[in-house]
Amino acid sequence: MSTFTRILTVSTAAIALGSAASVLAAPASAASRNGVCESGEFCYYYNSNNQGSVSDFTGSIANYGTEQPSCYEFKGAGNGKGQCIKNNAASVWNRSGKTVRVHYNSNYGGAYQDFKAGAKGNLNATLKNQNASHQFSPSSRTNMSYALYKASGGRLTAAFDGYESTPGRHEGIDFARGVGSDVHALVSGKVIYVARGATGSGGLSTISVYNASLNKSIIYLHTAPRSGVSVGDTISRGEIIADESWRGVSSSSAAHTHVEMRPGRRTHAAKSVGDPVLDNPNPNAFWRSQGYNVR
Repeated sequence: MSTFTRILTVSTAAIALGSAASVLAAPASAASRNGVCESGEFCYYYNSNNQGSVSDFTGSIANYGTEQPSCYEFKGAGNGKGQCIKNNAASVWNRSGKTVRVHYNSNYGGAYQDFKAGAKGNLNATLKNQNASHQFSPSSRTNMSYALYKASGGRLTAAFDGYESTPGRHEGIDFARGVGSDVHALVSGKVIYVARGATGSGGLSTISVYNASLNKSIIYLHTAPRSGVSVGDTISRGEIIADESWRGVSSSSAAHTHVEMRPGRRTHAAKSVGDPVLDNPNPNAFWRSQGYNVR
């Protein structure tokens, strides 16, 4: 065999191997968002029962966006193609090897529905066409805003940060959902103080629940305590204790629930006006220890 022939033969073999390698490498590129639900992906469908256009993912997305061209859209053929997936999905197929959680709110908040690896099904009545984020391998913790209100959850309006920038002294965490929303106890314990303030700025309502094993008091402000909630009652975690209200604030539009953790047995929240001393420690580690995300 001549030198030229040998070079040609080797070159031809290299090309053949390169072609084979390209074929073998194809599945790696199949993981890209191409509108086909493939192994390793979590997929939304525009219609129920896994029908209509598909939007496929290989990881968590905290915010889908709401307008083209920046939103995550349905890419596959069929009904819904080209539409943004936020608040437009009806069913899913989880072809990843991990549990995926679909959330009602962006940033993994609000009500949610979990789909285990391999699961295929419709979004429930709360989440159908109300999907705003999804999370691979979700935390076992629950968002405080959801635990406090259940239903479709609420929103955090003032996080604990030492409150150096908050007018006055404010040592809790504020959440809001709407006047009349059920308020649930975040920690079990015994009711040690109840004040039923008047609606508006005329009176501050308070519920203090003391957990002896933790030696912590959880104090809820501004809500309207349920008529059956009284001093001496034992409260279970998740039990409805009040209705969201605006007792102690000047406007119904400012209705919210102030949640405050205080060390020891305390009946009242920390003084919030004109107090230069921060009495309460940063509560975030405590809430995480109780299984909550502070959001």
